[in-house]
Amino acid sequence: MDISSTLLLLGLVIALLILLRWRNKPLNLPPGPKALPLLGNILTMDTHAPFKTFLKWSKTYGPVMTVYLGSQRALVLVGYNTVKEALVDNADDFVGRAAVPFIQRILKGYGVAFSNGERWRQLRRFTLSTLRDFGMGRKRMEGWIQEESRHLLDTIKDTNSAPFEPRFYLSRAVSNIICALVFSQRFSYEDIHFLRLLQIISEILRFGSSPSGQFYNVFPWLGERLPGKHLKLFKDVDEIKAFCRSKVQEHKDSLDLDNPRDFIDCFLIQLNQEKDNPSTEFHYENLVASVLNLFLAGTETTSTTIRYALMLLIKHPEIQTHMQEEIDTVIGQERNPSVEDRKSLPFTDAVIHEVQRYIDLVPLNVPHYTTHQITFRGYTIPKDTVIFPLLHSVLRDNEHWENPWTFDPKHFLDTNGNFKKNPAFLPFSAGKRSCVGESLARMELFIFLVSLLQRFTFTTPGGPESIDTTPEISGFANLPRKYQLIATPR
Repeated sequence: MDISSTLLLLGLVIALLILLRWRNKPLNLPPGPKALPLLGNILTMDTHAPFKTFLKWSKTYGPVMTVYLGSQRALVLVGYNTVKEALVDNADDFVGRAAVPFIQRILKGYGVAFSNGERWRQLRRFTLSTLRDFGMGRKRMEGWIQEESRHLLDTIKDTNSAPFEPRFYLSRAVSNIICALVFSQRFSYEDIHFLRLLQIISEILRFGSSPSGQFYNVFPWLGERLPGKHLKLFKDVDEIKAFCRSKVQEHKDSLDLDNPRDFIDCFLIQLNQEKDNPSTEFHYENLVASVLNLFLAGTETTSTTIRYALMLLIKHPEIQTHMQEEIDTVIGQERNPSVEDRKSLPFTDAVIHEVQRYIDLVPLNVPHYTTHQITFRGYTIPKDTVIFPLLHSVLRDNEHWENPWTFDPKHFLDTNGNFKKNPAFLPFSAGKRSCVGESLARMELFIFLVSLLQRFTFTTPGGPESIDTTPEISGFANLPRKYQLIATPR
């Protein structure tokens, strides 16, 4: 076939696609920018920070709009009122979870985080109750975090005030908390295999937030056929899956049905109890995927938040000093902080909340999905529509934040200096799909950060002016730039 015939055939195929889309386009969709066949709106999007494009488009098309990521139709919800109305007031309509291709490639639809229907209901209910039984949000968990904070402090003290890159110092400490819950085990900071797994987890989040990761999610059929870092990453992920399977096997070999030690034991006991139930979701694949869910989510998000927090405290030394003065007055520099101290540390609590608001860690939110046709604000949203309840627009909503683009702890303080809540503080999302580990993350952030500020003052070799708090990557997650930390004992 000559070139002219090939071009003619290609033109006919494109024309046919346009005609089919026009004929099959659902009626009464929310407005949105015009989309190209196959490509959708991606050519006019900021691939380094897609949420910025969505926010810009919302000024033209409103807080509920339709966009196309390749051929995938997506609904974008902008602003606190819109997101709350969807996720809270109409929770059942928006409870579905989108099958993100990159994650689907890893989990195959198993586990608690990216499943739907009865599988999700059974696993979420079990996960929440089990983690609570083992201390999530309670005194038992508080003791584990206090103990781990001592290991972290000792390791940082050994740097002898020399500059160091804090990423894996923090991820090792945070990961050990979820490891205690899931595996009933903590790992030595010198454990090379443990560090290797944490490096892979970090790369998963970086790839998922990068333009290449977003390209894979829009065109997975093409991504599978092109060379790139993602192919190596999939092999690396197999290391984490093998680790999780080995832990499950260890637990099977030593299981005491009357004395469960952790999440895996409880799942194995439930699996045994329901082995004759054909509709049960308690089987091996869901166990491994749920363990992988918890290990990944319980490691990187909280440690990244702490890394960001220390960066912001270096950037704003007066805020760091104010926090230390409050901590010294209420706790001193010797006693371990407890969650009970939070109510006596309003400024410190306000700073931690403002860190979470300002860094806007997951700006796009984890995408939702319509499992059936729904109606929202007078629009008809067809089944199989991806939904982005834009957390960025909630945490930057100028109707709820006085200075949304400024790092300002006063967002959480009243005129008397007391802590005040704000309904638009939704870093963990909202509704039935909100983060399972929210109470654990809140406890970790408070105890780890207060412990660190009790013992050290944090600076960087180039001074506050050298710190750039704009993210290095802004896709699925906002990830901070690397920086050197100096921890000077107080």
